[in-house]
Amino acid sequence: QQKKQARRGGGLRSGARADGRDPLPLGAAINRLITERGWETPAAVGGVMGRWPQIVGEDLANHCVPLRYDEAPDERLLTVQCDSTAWATQLRLLAPRLVARLNEDLGHGTVRAIKVLGPQGPARRFGPLRAPGSTGPGDTYG
Repeated sequence: QQKKQARRGGGLRSGARADGRDPLPLGAAINRLITERGWETPAAVGGVMGRWPQIVGEDLANHCVPLRYDEAPDERLLTVQCDSTAWATQLRLLAPRLVARLNEDLGHGTVRAIKVLGPQGPARRFGPLRAPGSTGPGDTYG
């Protein structure tokens, strides 16, 4: 009988009751993987970035976009970029309420602060025409 069991793949068989080898629905399998790997916070923050318009409202979402989340325990910083300085100022004023709202959704202490970036200016380039030996725009003074 032991030889028969060895040929069949050992003594491990699925019985009438559920065990760890039974198939799982996809959602349950993903949730189990997230829990086992300790990805709860990054997955939750990623979900918030996907639901950004519902959290902050359509007006603010049209002008401000979340860029990244630093999950270091001493940081927990959400970086958001706005398309104008006026919207950046508005978001800075709303930051404490937004942090409270995010922590309601994600769990207490997930986001400690929001770093608001204004619009990025064009890259500083000094065109192809320059005087020989010049070092840039500051070389005319002295």
